[in-house]
Amino acid sequence: MAAAAAQAQPRVMVLPFPAQGHVIPLMELSRKLVEHGLEIDFVNTEFNHGRVLQALAEDGAIPGGVHMLSIPDGLGPADDHTDIGALVKGLPAAMSGRLEEMIRSRKTNWMIADVSMSWALELATTVGVRVALFSTYSAAVFALRMNLPKLIEDGVVDESGNVKRHERVQLMPPVDAAEIPWVSLGSTPERRRTNIQNVLRTNRLMPLAETIICNTFMEMEPDALALLPNALPIGPLVAPTSRPAGHFLPEDLTCLAWLDAQAPCSVVYVAFGSSGILDATQFQELADGLALSGRPFLWVVRPNFTTGATEGWLDAFKRRVEGKGLIVGWAPQQRVLSHPAVACFVSHCGWNSTMEGMLHGVPFLCWPYFADQFANQSYVCNVWGTGIKLCRDERGVVTKEEIESKVARLLGDEGVKARAATWKNEACASIEEGGSSHQCLLKLVNLLGEVGSHPITA
Repeated sequence: MAAAAAQAQPRVMVLPFPAQGHVIPLMELSRKLVEHGLEIDFVNTEFNHGRVLQALAEDGAIPGGVHMLSIPDGLGPADDHTDIGALVKGLPAAMSGRLEEMIRSRKTNWMIADVSMSWALELATTVGVRVALFSTYSAAVFALRMNLPKLIEDGVVDESGNVKRHERVQLMPPVDAAEIPWVSLGSTPERRRTNIQNVLRTNRLMPLAETIICNTFMEMEPDALALLPNALPIGPLVAPTSRPAGHFLPEDLTCLAWLDAQAPCSVVYVAFGSSGILDATQFQELADGLALSGRPFLWVVRPNFTTGATEGWLDAFKRRVEGKGLIVGWAPQQRVLSHPAVACFVSHCGWNSTMEGMLHGVPFLCWPYFADQFANQSYVCNVWGTGIKLCRDERGVVTKEEIESKVARLLGDEGVKARAATWKNEACASIEEGGSSHQCLLKLVNLLGEVGSHPITA
């Protein structure tokens, strides 16, 4: 009898794109779904599977009901497994056959596919699995993605990702044409063309998804969500602060004791996510700017964060700021942002970091790097009013003087602080029982609980 009951549990496959910022929110979604009785098969690439398990700092970080599975990404041992362009190009061929075998053998009922893995929608529906899409970026950027054919038709960009008309794209939030995510993500003309063509190709598969799960909340993006009638906003998706899962690097918890020793609202927290890279000039300007600010700072410098700056230079800088600043390889970001000592967040404005900063009411100093980060900066600065942008000089460098000036300006702006506090209250209310995101989560659970409409064939 128990075995029959277990068999009846809806089984959901979760398929993230193999990058840190994609794995983390989907892991948090999985955590919520198993709390409602669903069985989750979480599929990482073999390369990331090992990194995730190795980085778990404590037993029990992966809840029961989440089954961690792995699949090859098609790259060889000597290849760069963080090369987004190579992954986008090669994953469908490398993973499709194995995924189909996994779906059939595990009797999968539903697939939740990362929007960057949209190619899998066709595979899933072909083998009789119902599909939901997960947006790892804002509802506004998803709407922008769906509007890309119209931007090409209007001559703003072409099908190779070249900007033809330098103008503001007036979606919510407005962005410059050169800051359209799939344009800014391409470091070479070939990459831009690959990105644009991939979006155009996979956009045609979107109708296969029965819903779009968004890591946002209704009050935050009402205009954008109005453009996505089948969206379920269930964010902010955040981990319980004591049980992180999905990180690729071990967290340095010593920074929490250091924060405990700092004055309330005094610390500048600096973190650029898992993929941003600064050259030696920019890295040193940032370091000097933090020192000039006169504020205590916590700075995340992960391995390979900079090109050209030597370990000797960084060691000398650490000695220079000892007692005033702390540098760590990776931080428990949820616990840092919720700490009363933190005054502001110098961020690349990745969507996960943006949502986490909003949830904890922390003002932003925005330093976008690529992809959707420019649109998120526009939200922060132009729509929500919870931060200000750092500007580059004629060399494309954010100078130490700019950093010093903007830190002082942000921390003296009571309006920004008040708006950040208001949005914190809105975000917290949305995920509490009865809140807009909580209600959407229950709708999603009910939808995923519908099994048997598309039976799996052997």
